[in-house]
Amino acid sequence: MSGAVEARLAELGLTLPSVVPPLAAYQPAVQSGVYVYTSGQLPMVEGKLPVTGKVGAEVTAEEAKELARTCALNALAAVKSVAGDLDRIARVVKVVGFVASASDFTGQPGVINGASELLGEVLGDKGVHARSAVGVAVLPLDAPVEVEVQVELVSA
Repeated sequence: MSGAVEARLAELGLTLPSVVPPLAAYQPAVQSGVYVYTSGQLPMVEGKLPVTGKVGAEVTAEEAKELARTCALNALAAVKSVAGDLDRIARVVKVVGFVASASDFTGQPGVINGASELLGEVLGDKGVHARSAVGVAVLPLDAPVEVEVQVELVSA
């Protein structure tokens, strides 16, 4: 099933990917009431990380921002896997972004803007959200970025 949100993705030249399989004992997304919570989404593309390392060292802030966009796209795929249709999104409530950072890197908000901007481009006003951008020492698989999303759904 595809609707207006997936048509918007197509207009932007984006394709909703397959859900990234879990790397451990968790689900990519779960629904509780009218909310869907995604697990942390890595910037996986066709089952692989395109880049690894710390932002501000091996990975530039600009590269990391693009990776955060990929994380958000993967999060939308995870949401669809439980909601059935992205048109059910009433709004994005919260985004939490983690940036594997070199010790002197302080640009985490700019990196996570990649995820926030993608959600705005795709969902318009429904994509406006609260957010945290956190610098961490290391992420799974040495990923530079990880993003989790909470959305509110309208009734089916």
